[in-house]
Amino acid sequence: MIHTIIAIILGIICGIITGITPGLHVNTVGIIIFSLSEKITQHTNPLTLCTFFVTIAICHAMIEFIPSLLIGVPTEDTLLSIQPGHRLLFKGEGKKVIRLVSFGGYTSIILLTILFPMLYFILPPIYTLFKDYIAYLLIITMTIILYYSSRQKKRRWINIVIFIASGILGITILSSNMDSNMGLLVMLSGLFSVSSLLYNSSKESEIPPQKETKNITLDKGFKKSVFAGSISGCILGLLPGLGPAQGTLIAQSLTLNRNIKPEEFIVTNSGVNVSDTLFSIIAIYLISNPRSAISVYVSNIINDVTFNHVIFFIIVSIITVSVSCIISIKISDYLIEKLPRMNYMKLNLSIVGVITFIVVAFALANGVPLFYMLICYVTSIALGMIPNIFDTSKSSLMGVLIVPAIITYLGFF
Repeated sequence: MIHTIIAIILGIICGIITGITPGLHVNTVGIIIFSLSEKITQHTNPLTLCTFFVTIAICHAMIEFIPSLLIGVPTEDTLLSIQPGHRLLFKGEGKKVIRLVSFGGYTSIILLTILFPMLYFILPPIYTLFKDYIAYLLIITMTIILYYSSRQKKRRWINIVIFIASGILGITILSSNMDSNMGLLVMLSGLFSVSSLLYNSSKESEIPPQKETKNITLDKGFKKSVFAGSISGCILGLLPGLGPAQGTLIAQSLTLNRNIKPEEFIVTNSGVNVSDTLFSIIAIYLISNPRSAISVYVSNIINDVTFNHVIFFIIVSIITVSVSCIISIKISDYLIEKLPRMNYMKLNLSIVGVITFIVVAFALANGVPLFYMLICYVTSIALGMIPNIFDTSKSSLMGVLIVPAIITYLGFF
């Protein structure tokens, strides 16, 4: 019992560090710990080590929204929250945003726990029925998402062009001699992080004073967003080519709401991100399909994940998300008070410099031709600025991952 408590505490501490540090992903810590798993399990049991993995994944999913909101450095899972979150931040409602994210993530875990008995019976046969048609499901899903991306035909066509262009970029980079992890770092950094930071810097924007109003209303819209987010997190189990970012767009399509409020979008994004983290663990047992790097580690450490293991991990997740909910609010309130005193333009440019340094350093460490990497990096940044210029959602840029996934499942890539 004491080992489990220690694992949860260490997982939360590490989740805070990975979540609050721009550019540091939970998988970075995860792969280090996993590589030492044989030595670690000599001093403790495999279940305790897996408890650490589940805890750090849940805590990271809760905390990672903070740098995405306040600094503008997104991860693949939080990139869709940037525009709606910043919209509210510059209205002085930053504290409200973090509470929406925190409670949205918390309630999504609770709802997923309630839905687990239903998923236990219906998900395995559904997955068996559709697993040979993943590519076509991805095509249908993205067609629906792009159709509901905007009510204006002009913007809808812009989104389609951006989706195709980013898809071509993804195929080009991922099919090159560049390591896939290096390729993802270059593309995602350029498309979603650096492009937004540079565009915001050109506007010379600063974080305005934030309102002290912290109350959020758990109204029908909030409940609907949490439900849509949790269900979409489960749908991702049937569509392994998609991640939490696309799950948010699926949720928006499920609600048939093209005019979704920023608050509802943020809650849905948080719900998908956090619930997908737990569902990736549940999927090991239900459909033998690890949905994330963390779930792969768990499935390798515990060769036969049983029903009792799943129940245990659900309990651990509820404890973790409850603690993380409070911690995320406390940390964000502190940072929101400090950041307005800083020059937002200089902060953005500094982060651009840090991200670029990391990209170049990784390229040199992996033996990637620097000139080729810089071409890909600059191209990604330029393409990433187009949604900012035309004031459309950056979600269309996810074609960089979706198009290669579709081609892969069709057997052409």
